[in-house]
Amino acid sequence: MITKRQLGLFFIGLAVLAIVGSFVYDFLGGGQFSGIGPAQRLALIGAGLVGFVGITLLPLGDRPA
Repeated sequence: MITKRQLGLFFIGLAVLAIVGSFVYDFLGGGQFSGIGPAQRLALIGAGLVGFVGITLLPLGDRPA
């Protein structure tokens, strides 16, 4: 059974992976913008929200999710 702490760590890992992936995609030359474009900005905001939810789950400990 998965605990809330494990779920929080999963969400944080997913958010970090999305943020890193977004910047790697930008580094490889994907997209039409020379900086952070609007779609990438929305993806970063979404990843930040997922990470925030993960952080809020960490203190809940070993209770089942």
